[in-house]
Amino acid sequence: MQIDAMVLRNMTNLKNNAYPGRGIVIGKSPDARNLIQIYWIMGRSENSKNRIFARETSGFVKTEVFDKSKAIDSSLTIYYPIKYYKNCHIVTNGNHTDTILDGLKYGETFEQCLKETYYEPDHPHYTPRISGLVNLDDNLYDYQLSIIKRVHGHPESCVRNFHDYTQAIPGRGHCITTYVGDGNPLPSFEGEPLVVELINDIERVAEHYWGILNEENRVALLVKFIDIDSKRAMIKIINKNI
Repeated sequence: MQIDAMVLRNMTNLKNNAYPGRGIVIGKSPDARNLIQIYWIMGRSENSKNRIFARETSGFVKTEVFDKSKAIDSSLTIYYPIKYYKNCHIVTNGNHTDTILDGLKYGETFEQCLKETYYEPDHPHYTPRISGLVNLDDNLYDYQLSIIKRVHGHPESCVRNFHDYTQAIPGRGHCITTYVGDGNPLPSFEGEPLVVELINDIERVAEHYWGILNEENRVALLVKFIDIDSKRAMIKIINKNI
């Protein structure tokens, strides 16, 4: 299948998926000037929907409770989806953002940082932990993605899959989500990351992916552009609750 046809199919499937859950996209802008990270959260329960993305002065982004009067258990819903260390830009769907950050500070590789990380303990879904890394100082990889999940529905078994991209394709990215669709339990993502499309303008990227996500279940989305030459980054956030 030609890449353009594959991209069209993947984008259509993502649009038709009522509940892909949390998702990460990493790739390169069509003009090859920026590496791009996209992250979104979705929710079915009132607790999951009661969140926003909030940017801190450090450049980190944190999930926060929107209506504190309705807040309940936040152990798996409040975390930093993106942080950075020097020229390393991390994106994840949980508190393993800090696990990766701490490992990088000690000189560990992406894989080594996650060697003791497991999927989330949210029975019966056991939500996968997904992660991505852009390291502008890495001469081997333009970006990396990972998913850590149970093996074929068996909670006692864990598999850690890593995908290393040595040459980003301008105008294309790779997407990994926590689920392949709605259900109970929610079915975990399967197969290789999906090839998806990217755009040069950060506002248009945000609007494009926000428009693709299911209107009822989408909660928040962020886009991060990382300038390859200047190494500066900018972030765009869309919150359903604001």
